[in-house]
Amino acid sequence: MKLSYNRTKIVATMGPASTNKETLLAMIRAGVNVCRLNFSHGKTEDHQKTINTIREINEQYKLNVGILADLQGPKIRIGLVKDGGIHLVNGKYINITTHECIGDDHRIYITYDTFPKDVRANEIILLDDGKIQMRVIETNETDTVVCEVVHGGILTSRKGVNLPNTKVSIPSLTEEDIVNLHFALKNDVEWIGLSFVRNAQDIVDLKRIINAEGRAARVIAKIEKPEAIDNIDAIIAATDGCMVARGDLGVEMPLEEVPLLQKMIVQKCRAESKPVIVATQMLESMITTPRPTRAEVNDVANSVLDGADAVMLSGETSVGEFPVIVIETMAKIIKNVEERGYPFNTTIDHVNTVPDNYLSDALCGSAVYLAEHTNAVGIVSMTTSGYTAFEISSHRPKAGTYIFTANKQLLNALSLVWGVRAYYYDKLESTDDTIADVNDVLKSESLVEVGDVLINTASVPITKKGKTNMLKVSVVE
Repeated sequence: MKLSYNRTKIVATMGPASTNKETLLAMIRAGVNVCRLNFSHGKTEDHQKTINTIREINEQYKLNVGILADLQGPKIRIGLVKDGGIHLVNGKYINITTHECIGDDHRIYITYDTFPKDVRANEIILLDDGKIQMRVIETNETDTVVCEVVHGGILTSRKGVNLPNTKVSIPSLTEEDIVNLHFALKNDVEWIGLSFVRNAQDIVDLKRIINAEGRAARVIAKIEKPEAIDNIDAIIAATDGCMVARGDLGVEMPLEEVPLLQKMIVQKCRAESKPVIVATQMLESMITTPRPTRAEVNDVANSVLDGADAVMLSGETSVGEFPVIVIETMAKIIKNVEERGYPFNTTIDHVNTVPDNYLSDALCGSAVYLAEHTNAVGIVSMTTSGYTAFEISSHRPKAGTYIFTANKQLLNALSLVWGVRAYYYDKLESTDDTIADVNDVLKSESLVEVGDVLINTASVPITKKGKTNMLKVSVVE
């Protein structure tokens, strides 16, 4: 099956617009590498059908499309309000209560039991992605908070609530998240997204559950709260990857800070060899129109230039009218930037936080250096854990990155990682035979030709599956 291939990967959110097998297949052909299941929407049975379809396509077409199960996290919402919504008028007072009720002009229900205890006078409350703003006047610390409407408007049911100044006491994994997590782990998904991460402990708690179930799922920390920015280094060290979740981040923090925060997070993740996704509103206007705005095109291009591993689509592919055209558009923008404008060999200062890995790290860095100075067309690595793949990718080499592994779960997980193309390979004879073998696979796929230079990395003796400790310069025969 002919695929569109970009180094910067594309994550597409699944939904009614994209879960049909034919549509999904067309999207994958156009460039989708990872499918995101958004547990804020949809029933478990819908997600199960989607997982089955993705696995079916992988099996049928020998592909490695990965799955990112994105947990909702402690998303605070208001409850139901009267038909037609409530008109909130500037300067008027309204009560926010923790007792369930149908909201009207006098009071609205919030799904956050300890809200009256956690909130303080003068703190700001944002509703519906910040479109409506209120200020806390007083709280009785048990069940009611009196607020003044600062910027009003029409408020409809189940809108999200953001509390940028409040220390929220809800755990990062809610009861509903734990149910969804067990479902995702049972299906052996490759990546778990954790929403509203506040500190490294949130990641540690999630990983403990994954390990207890004996699963290999990796964690993506969604960066969308001020506390996460304060604790960013510890979070990146604890997690397997990050998402710059610009929707809530742009509501919880001053909007004008988001572009530089995006660059900072991408840079820190690359320095630690952790994949990073840029998400939210990338091609938002394409939910209803077949062409993006010029600003959106620039946004996608700039995310590629920032060095993101992947760019993500939300409503554009889950409920939009043009899911396939959106992917084609995004792939074209990425391709153009990668071919014409991106200094692939951008240097980055790597941070070695695990002293035991310094030999492997030095070897991966040397492979990238050698590839550059021999004009190699590819860096070809054998790996079991995937460490080498993440490390080589973080250098953003100009040469292609070809990873061979017998670890099937890793194959799909690497679909998120910049520039990596992964292949299943389980024959480990001698080092020389194996290297000749994997180079022949690339030749048979027409990815390399006679006379091309390749840089091979492996661990010797190869049958021990130890840490990468060998480099070889090969010429394709």
